[in-house]
Amino acid sequence: MPKRVKVTQEDKTGRNTRFHDNFTGEDFTRAQFNKKIKGGDYVGYEVKMINGVETPVSKPDKTKNNNLG
Repeated sequence: MPKRVKVTQEDKTGRNTRFHDNFTGEDFTRAQFNKKIKGGDYVGYEVKMINGVETPVSKPDKTKNNNLG
């Protein structure tokens, strides 16, 4: 089974900036993904403040299928 969400673009510092949902085919920016996570659309993920920027991350668990990569 493919990962639910994959990173499709990073900035020069390595921060993830664009994402693709492998189940729905939807592409979105970091801000759009953050909004979807906060809205409950992606329960395996959460938004953390990293260096002053809201950043989507996968919730720590034993599953590797929800890891961003």
